[in-house]
Amino acid sequence: MKQVDARGKACPLPVIETKKALEGMKEGAVEVLVDNFIAVQNLCKMAEQKKLQTSSEKLEEDLYRVVITVTHQQAPSAPAEETCVPDARSAGTVVVLSSDKMGEGDEVLGKILMKGFVYALTEQETLPQTVLLYNGGAKLSIQGAETLADLKLLEAQGVEILTCGTCLNHYGISDQLAVGEVTNMYRITEVLTAAKKVIRP
Repeated sequence: MKQVDARGKACPLPVIETKKALEGMKEGAVEVLVDNFIAVQNLCKMAEQKKLQTSSEKLEEDLYRVVITVTHQQAPSAPAEETCVPDARSAGTVVVLSSDKMGEGDEVLGKILMKGFVYALTEQETLPQTVLLYNGGAKLSIQGAETLADLKLLEAQGVEILTCGTCLNHYGISDQLAVGEVTNMYRITEVLTAAKKVIRP
């Protein structure tokens, strides 16, 4: 397996270096390491254009692995355009979800509104950089939550989803987190302090 370390390199460099590694390959795989999800999307798009098998996974924070596999029948031939997927995230914009309800008053209505808000986030042209979930908001990122699919969609587009570990423990749902990562108060404070815009529905 060939390896390409494209961490710290902006588009189109990860795509270009991967294409070079694929040149002349009749069978085998190329493993590419990148540090952002946009690069993952660009590599998968290139592989799709070349009709090659691809898989990707997040190894840790700011580290992704993309594996492009070439079989004898799929030897790359057609050129692929080095078109970069635009990063729709707004740097420094943080959405804070501190409750599983939106607004005061009727609880059922509040949950409906919150579900609608999270869905509406996925439909925006500009996405937040980070979504912070704490206190009752921690219930939005667990298994069975009606907001789970939309949070996963945001994560798939590179949005960082962080849920307070203390809050998960308090509600007894630590083992049910289904999207994003567990975070702590130090990281929450760090994200909010560095934020250019904080949105609290």
